[in-house]
Amino acid sequence: MRELVESIALDDLGAVRIRGADAVRFLQGQVSNDVTRLTAEHSVIAGYHNPQGRTIALLRLILVAPNELLAVLPRELAQVVAGRLAKFILRAKVTIDNASDIVRIRGLVGETPDARAATPGRGPTLVRIADAPARWLGIYPAGDVALPTGDRERWRSFDVAQGQPQVYAATSEDFIGQMLNLDALGAIAFDKGCYTGQEVIARAHYRGRVKRRMQRFVTQAPQQLAPGDSGRLSDGRSFKVVEAVQQAAGVCEFLAVTALGVRDEAQTEGTTALIAAMSLPLPYSLPE
Repeated sequence: MRELVESIALDDLGAVRIRGADAVRFLQGQVSNDVTRLTAEHSVIAGYHNPQGRTIALLRLILVAPNELLAVLPRELAQVVAGRLAKFILRAKVTIDNASDIVRIRGLVGETPDARAATPGRGPTLVRIADAPARWLGIYPAGDVALPTGDRERWRSFDVAQGQPQVYAATSEDFIGQMLNLDALGAIAFDKGCYTGQEVIARAHYRGRVKRRMQRFVTQAPQQLAPGDSGRLSDGRSFKVVEAVQQAAGVCEFLAVTALGVRDEAQTEGTTALIAAMSLPLPYSLPE
C-alpha cells in the first residue's frame, strides 16, 4: 500500500452538523446543489445563499452517518450558518448545531487514504475532493491522535491552482454563485427544486450572461493580498480577492472576481490600488 504523502491541519475550518430523519430533505431546500447525490464516498460542494442569490458560505457536504451530515466551512462562519439554517427548521425532524469544537479537519495529500480512516459512522471519515494531486478531507474526532502536519499554505496553494473558491467573513454575501464559478464546479443543480436565492441564480443562468467571474492571477512583483481586498488591474478592471497565497519571491497567486475580458469602467471608481498581475488559466472551462 502506498503511504500518505502529507497531512495538513486545517484548523481554520469548522463544521455545522445536521442530524435527523429529514436532514437531507431539509438541506435540499436550503442549498444550491442536489443533496440527494451524497453518499458515504461522495461529498458535494454547495452554496448557501441569501434571497438575493449572494453566497453566505460555501459548504462541503459530507455524509458521516445515516441521517447525519457535516457541512465543512471556515470556522469563523460556522455559528452564523448554523443560526441562519436553524431559523428554517419549522416542523422538520432535524437538529442543527455548530460542531467545530468536536471535530478536527485535516487535508490529506496522496493517492492512498490514511490507514486510520474508518468507515462512515464508525470513526474518522475520509472523502476525496480533488485530483492531480489527489486530495482528501479527513474528519477526525477532537482529541484523536495527532497526525503529521504539513504547511497550511501549501493546501491553499492547491485551492488557488485548482480554481477552488472559498467564502470568508470578509466576502460573505458579496458574490452570486456564478461569480464564484459554482456552476462550472458542479456546485449548482439547475434541475432541482427551490432553495433560497434560486430565482436570482436561475435568472443569471437562463436569461443573461454573467459579466463578472472568478479568475486566476499572479502578481508581477511582491504583493500581499487577502480575501476581501479590492484593487484595479493594469487594464482598468476592478477586482475583489476570493482567495490568495504567497509564492516564491513574495509574489501572490490569487483568485479574484473581475469582469470577463472587458474594461470595467463603472467598477473602477473609488478603487485606488493598481496591481500589476498576469492572468493564469483555470483548470476548467467557464460557461459561455
